[in-house]
Amino acid sequence: MNQARRQDEELAARLAARDALALTELYQRHSRAVYSLALRMLGDREAADELVQDVFLRVWHHPERYLADRGRFVTWLLSVAHHRAVDLLRRRRVQRPTADGDVAELSADSVAPDDAVADAEERRAVRDALATLPEGQRRSLELAYFEGLTQSEIAARLGEPLGTIKTRIRLGMLKLREQLRGLVREYEAG
Repeated sequence: MNQARRQDEELAARLAARDALALTELYQRHSRAVYSLALRMLGDREAADELVQDVFLRVWHHPERYLADRGRFVTWLLSVAHHRAVDLLRRRRVQRPTADGDVAELSADSVAPDDAVADAEERRAVRDALATLPEGQRRSLELAYFEGLTQSEIAARLGEPLGTIKTRIRLGMLKLREQLRGLVREYEAG
């Protein structure tokens, strides 16, 4: 297990014991990544700022929801942010175009340089893996994960049957998992 993951797990355990300093440290380590995801999905800086605050407030109130044996803290945290952004998009019923590239750069103040490099490598690997998918699978996944559309909304937007969209998303996720499996092994061994 790498040092960043080990530190996150220690901080998460302290957070579960109601240590406010652990929340501060987790916020400093991961708020930029949460903000970047929120901004990319919502396309609105103010909404992204509010989402970051909401996510960390939820983490403070329910730290027990993170289970270390199921994955990395940052992955879980970004999942919480993704679901909150999808909820907001559905409520607003706003459909924004997908942003090209990364929306916000990680600053040296928010994460250690090694972690910033690892995060950038992970983003690049995901972008590269997405680019190898057939157009229909790639577009369906982008609409689902970056714009927060449901499978029914994707089918309507693309003018495709719902079953086709479900199949594209399932096959696309399987291909991404296979392509990224090696990266995960390297990261966890590092």
